[in-house]
This record gives sequence, structure tokens and C-alpha cells, in this order.
Amino acid sequence: MTTRDAVQEAVQSYYGQQLTGTADLKTSACCDADAVPSWLRPLLAKVHPEVSDRYYGCGLVCPPLLSGCRILDLGSGAGRDVYLLAQLVGATGSVVGVDMTPEQLAVARRHQDFHAQQFGYDNVSFLEGTIEQLELLPLEPGSFDVIVSNCVLNLSTDKAAVLRGVMRLLKPGGEFYFSDVYADRRLPESVQRHPVLYGECLGGALYWNDFLRLARGAGFADPRLVSDRPIWITEPQIAPLVGEARFYSATYRLFNISELEDACEDHGQAVIYRGTIPDHAERWDLDQHHSLESGRVFPVCGNTYRMLQQSRFGEHFSFIGDFSRHFGLFGGCGGGLPFASSGPAPAASGFPADTDTAGVGSQASAKSCC
Repeated sequence: MTTRDAVQEAVQSYYGQQLTGTADLKTSACCDADAVPSWLRPLLAKVHPEVSDRYYGCGLVCPPLLSGCRILDLGSGAGRDVYLLAQLVGATGSVVGVDMTPEQLAVARRHQDFHAQQFGYDNVSFLEGTIEQLELLPLEPGSFDVIVSNCVLNLSTDKAAVLRGVMRLLKPGGEFYFSDVYADRRLPESVQRHPVLYGECLGGALYWNDFLRLARGAGFADPRLVSDRPIWITEPQIAPLVGEARFYSATYRLFNISELEDACEDHGQAVIYRGTIPDHAERWDLDQHHSLESGRVFPVCGNTYRMLQQSRFGEHFSFIGDFSRHFGLFGGCGGGLPFASSGPAPAASGFPADTDTAGVGSQASAKSCC
């Protein structure tokens, strides 16, 4: 048995046999702390309790404008996000869930008829397989408008293969919208191989800059950070194992647009948000650096211009300018730790809180405006 096979087997055992619900988790890494918007609560109320009890996500993977979309959920588990998304895509859309854990899939499938009766239609299906080998599943290339994943990429044994598979399955202009756990540094092997830390979404967490490299290597030239929050490791038995590493839950969106560049270039362009995205009449956020107020002319780089124009968001914007002139790098673009949420970690038993956050703060202040 290879190391990758052993890790996959351990993950299957952890999520299929050891965990019977969210109460069994040993850290908060796999707990969704994002505030559930009011419009989403009635949809969550329609999800079967057993499905909700077996939910281990770390974010909210429900971007707007999903009506009629075809969606793929990687690592769908017991199906909570699948059944939530099924309501958002409606009867004219469809959602496919992929998971490698038979016990989780059994829960999802057991309640498929229940949800069909709740919604008035059956637009979901579940496939057993690994997200590292999506090409082996009956999924047509270029057939998905949106692919989502909720705290699963960190569990993968071949993250580059997952990203390549996502790119292969997305339609042109489609997006990979996903939440996951990241670290502020490369983790030592002792952390990576620790069975509990791996199962709790910490051991497999990518150093954030390595994730950006992998994403760009798969063809996603400009990953966009939508939201983030720090994960505090306060459990006395767990905190000493991770040392000084800091972890973040973050949601990214990656677009399948071949013309995107590896930097934010200035072509003198701008967009005007029309205020027509449902539930976002006054303002809509593309990412952490683009909060677009309705009716206001908003200067953008070439990548942002293309993301909005060539995706499902295009009809909700007016576009000013073209690519005929170039004015250099878009002002304010830079590097550094992208996550805005940071601060001193709460103390675990026997371990004082870290009071030196100046380094993190100085890096965060240098992040790109794009």
C-alpha cells in the first residue's frame, strides 16, 4: 500500500466510521463559523436532520446566480451542500455529489426521496469515487457551470490532480468556488502525517502560497479570495502538535478563463454594477477587494474585467473600455499573506497566547487591491 493509499484509507475510516456527527470533531477547523444569511435559513430547514448532523464543512459555498446551473460538489459527504444547492439551481438545474466514503454516501442516498418530496423535483445524483481521479467518473469535460468544495481539498493526497480535474470539467467562464483550510507556512512532516490532525483538516492544509502556485499551474491564473477567518487551535492535546503554525479557513473563487494574466494589468477599464443580482441590490462583492456598489463607476484591472464579462455575472454589469491600450500594472497590487483576519491566538491550556502579531499585520496590509 502506498502512502497516498494509506492516507485515503485513514480519511475514509475517520469520516465513515469514527465520526458519527459534528460533536465528534476534536477541533473547530471543520466547523462552519460563517454567518448563515437570512435568505438561506429556510432552505437549510428543508435538509433532513441526519444529513445536517453529518456536515463537516468550514465555509459557505453558495455563490449567487445559480438558477439553472449544473453544479459538481467535490467531497459531498452526507450531501448537505448538495441538497442546499439543489434548491438554488431549481428544477432546471442539477447537482452531482462525489465522495469516496461509502458510509457518507449511504446517508445522502437514503434521504434522496425525502428531499425530492420537499423540493418538488429530484435534480441530484451521487457518485462514489476519489476527487483526485475525476477523469474515471462518468462526467463530461466542460459540462459544469460551477464546481464547489467545502473543506475537502486539504484532505486530498494529490491536490494538483484535483485542480487539473476541476479545470477539465468546468465550462469556459465557469468557476470553482470553494472553502478550505490553509496554513501560514509549510507544515512539518510530523503534522502532515498525524492521523487526527489530518482528519481534522489541519495536517493536509496547504501553505497559502503553495496553493496559489498549484492553482496557477492548473490554469487558474488569478485566484480570488472571497472571505477568511482564523482557526484557533485551543484544544490542550492538539495545540502543542502544530507548534507556531497558524491556520485559516478561506473561501476562494477560481475562474476558467484562458485570457487571465498572472498579474493585474491596467487597461484603463471600468465596470458599473447594475444592482440586478438577487439579494444584492445595493452592493455585490466579487472578492475581498472588489465591493461593487450599484450605479458607481468602478475602475478594474483587465483580469477583473474579464471575470465579470465572461462569466455568468456579465449581464449584471456595464463595461467601459477595452484592451487596446495598456498603462502598466494596476495600482496597489502587491503580495504577502492574503488573509485579513488575524490576531493573537487564544491560549490553550499550558500555552500562553501569542502576543506578537506585527509580522502578520504588516503582511496583510500589503495585499493586492485586485
